[in-house]
Amino acid sequence: MSRYKIASLSALLFSFLLLVSLTGCKKDSEKVAPAIPPESSFIMDFNGFTNPADTNANREIGSYHNWGFSYVNVVSWNAVLTAGLAVPVAAFRESFNHEGVFHPDENNWTWSYNLTSNNSVYEAELTGKILGDSIKWEMRITRDNVYSDFLWFHGKSAIDQSGGYWILMDNPLASTAMLKITWNKYTSNLADIRYTNIVPGNADNGSYIFYGITTGDYDRFYEIYKHGVSNLTDIEWNAQTRIGRVKDQQHFGDNLWKCWDNNLMDTSCQ
Repeated sequence: MSRYKIASLSALLFSFLLLVSLTGCKKDSEKVAPAIPPESSFIMDFNGFTNPADTNANREIGSYHNWGFSYVNVVSWNAVLTAGLAVPVAAFRESFNHEGVFHPDENNWTWSYNLTSNNSVYEAELTGKILGDSIKWEMRITRDNVYSDFLWFHGKSAIDQSGGYWILMDNPLASTAMLKITWNKYTSNLADIRYTNIVPGNADNGSYIFYGITTGDYDRFYEIYKHGVSNLTDIEWNAQTRIGRVKDQQHFGDNLWKCWDNNLMDTSCQ
């Protein structure tokens, strides 16, 4: 083969490899980061249930037992979760303020940033990897001189954001699975989310609180199950009128609905 032909083939091969390289770089730069699951996939709405201050005006002329019992059950879960999930919740919320960066070597996306929670500074790294029709998520958190790259929660979500789950660890010292969050988004207005206790060996393992937005006269609900006593509390109410009802076999001694009116006062169920 002549030197001319060899040189021509070499030039052709070099051009081809350069084109492939440039094409690969272009594809990486044009990749679009997967959407982080909505905040409602991680954080249950406890704000929609009416504030007890709303009962002050009529406190002397009526009973608020049915609504009050419901409120106490919801607030109890909220208090425990607020204390135990402060850092992971803050880390998840902050992720929406940052852009994901693609890493071709790992074939995943990373959101890296700092945040402050409970007067302490943390480094957070959320990674997302597309696996078919779902996305695998991992959140690692570092606190200087305390712990590094602690996998605080992980999970999967559908690419179309119709649902998924999260697994949360207790804390960096215990490193024990604490909570499973399962969520569904049916439409832009209809969704639900469930927190389930999954602490190994815990007496309340299997207990859960389930919240949803649905249709009908009662368009909001909570289900609160206490595994230790095998008891379910059903709570339903209307977000606009505030009219609601509760059912709890253990507390009320029967499996009938107990209702409250738009002033949160006890009333007969219709």
